[in-house]
Amino acid sequence: MSLFAIFITGFSPFASAAESTVQRFIHHPVGYMALTIFVIAYVFVMLEEKLHLRKSKPVLLAAGLIWFLVAGAAAMTGDTESANAALQHNLLEYSELLLFLLVAMTYINAMEERQLFDALRAWLVSKGFSYLSLFWITGVLAFFISPIADNLTTALLMCAVLMKVGENSPRFIGLGCINIVVAANAGGAFSPFGDITTLMVWQKGVVEFTEFFRLFVPSAVNYLVPAIIMSFAIPNVPPKKASEPVVMKRGARRTVALFLLTITTAVLGHNFLHLPAVVGMMMGLAYLQFLGYYLRVSFKRGVARERVWAENHKNTRLLKRLDTAVPFDVFNPMARAEWDTLLFFYGIVLCVGGLGYIGYLSEVSQLLYNDWNATGANIVVGVLSAIVDNIPVMFAVLSMEPDMSHGQWLLVTLTAGVGGSMLSVGSAAGVALMGQARGYYTMMSHLRWAPVIALGYAASIATHMWLNASLF
Repeated sequence: MSLFAIFITGFSPFASAAESTVQRFIHHPVGYMALTIFVIAYVFVMLEEKLHLRKSKPVLLAAGLIWFLVAGAAAMTGDTESANAALQHNLLEYSELLLFLLVAMTYINAMEERQLFDALRAWLVSKGFSYLSLFWITGVLAFFISPIADNLTTALLMCAVLMKVGENSPRFIGLGCINIVVAANAGGAFSPFGDITTLMVWQKGVVEFTEFFRLFVPSAVNYLVPAIIMSFAIPNVPPKKASEPVVMKRGARRTVALFLLTITTAVLGHNFLHLPAVVGMMMGLAYLQFLGYYLRVSFKRGVARERVWAENHKNTRLLKRLDTAVPFDVFNPMARAEWDTLLFFYGIVLCVGGLGYIGYLSEVSQLLYNDWNATGANIVVGVLSAIVDNIPVMFAVLSMEPDMSHGQWLLVTLTAGVGGSMLSVGSAAGVALMGQARGYYTMMSHLRWAPVIALGYAASIATHMWLNASLF
């Protein structure tokens, strides 16, 4: 027997064949190596801002290494099927989420390309709201847009408004960014489309689409408690007025309508025909492609009409844009999808799946959900989401499949969704805004308000357990 073979089978060529693969690998060098690889990879993920190393790179490498170790170890015990079956299961789960998110990101990028978000930003800036009013407007908009457009996109949009109107007030930008991160994460917690974690819960079938709305009030409490306290630090004076109106490109409103139709298609197909939601989303991509075809064949006629309007209204900015206008191509918004996030998610799903195959998830599930009580475990899951990121945490919980009441599944959905707000690195929205508002919004500026955000976290849990007591 080779040295590798002795190592891979636990240094014991006489290991009992009856001993299960899982039990053999939990306290086995292969298991320890896999766990170490994942931890090291995640340290690199958490240091993304400092190292400027995209988070997908370490987890992609870790995923491959873990599964090569696991499959090799299983093969040396004579088991050539179970690892492959487990990997295929993980790949199927990932492929459904990949295609779902790709369609959603394509629609969001198409709206951005049609200048829908620019028009919204220009409108807000032009109204002459005070800093305090803008603090509340951007927060409330983030809370209500994120359930549809996802928390990351929403946070970036609202941050662009803050950067535009608050350029003379660094303190306002910093507090406004914290407010937006909390609002976007809270808003994303009561919708399957608001965050990857809620999407995973819906795809798994443990919470139905309409049941997510039971978390609306707890999510609102999670946002409002810290927002009310922080608002006392915002001056009630108007910023410098600036910005001219932005004219949306042809098809902007129709893109929004088709996105809503796409969501409706996915929800109806999933709820009534029990089809994977991704089938409805991919059908919705066809809606956008047909709109793109219409915009392309009618491009010259549409540009001519817009040119007449711009000349009549003396809109020089629109005239300049029309001089360089090109037909809409649906594959351009698709190419601009956040591929780093999509590949990061692939790495996370396979890393956690590999650790689950080894048996670590069952051990953690035993500790959290059997040795502890489910409520305490789900609260801890939310706290971990602020440190580790909610995607691997929620995927691990779903992989464990603990035996919980419906109220507890809603609780872990809530805590995983809003727990990341307690630290700036705890959510994609926070990490993105640290880059977009560099120098204004930092980890330390967010940390100063962490106790207030934690108060909102506790209040949202108490609200959920009171309002939805019948589900526990």
